[in-house]
Amino acid sequence: MNTLKEGDLVPNFSCLDQTGTLHRLEDYKGKKLVVFFYPKASTPGCTAEACDLRDHYEELKSAGYTLLGVSADTQKKQQNFSKKYNFPFPLLADENKEVINAFGVWGLKKFMGKEYDGIHRKTFIVDGQGKVERVIDKVKTKAHAAQILE
Repeated sequence: MNTLKEGDLVPNFSCLDQTGTLHRLEDYKGKKLVVFFYPKASTPGCTAEACDLRDHYEELKSAGYTLLGVSADTQKKQQNFSKKYNFPFPLLADENKEVINAFGVWGLKKFMGKEYDGIHRKTFIVDGQGKVERVIDKVKTKAHAAQILE
């Protein structure tokens, strides 16, 4: 798993969100983009993380950030997740793992003694030139906005 690091250029990607809108990296030129990867829509940790970002969305926007959530869930699952919790940001339905692989967040995970392949919960802050400014490896699901704003 080759995870993007600080200073790396993000490979161009395109992916549909929960409403079927296409998002491409070049759509975010000149913007500070926060791309947060989460393992599965509607699970407790992912819900806590996305709700924290929702609750602090205005602060993040005021600081100049644009948010994109990404998981390998279907468009329908992302849509249900977004509607249920009223998220003001797009959730990409990256079923073919194009964005997930571009950032290098798919790989071996351990949970309760089992090993399996899955999405690592990581957040990337990308500058207006498409370069990784910061990587948050240890995401605090209940205080994630504060980590981004620090």
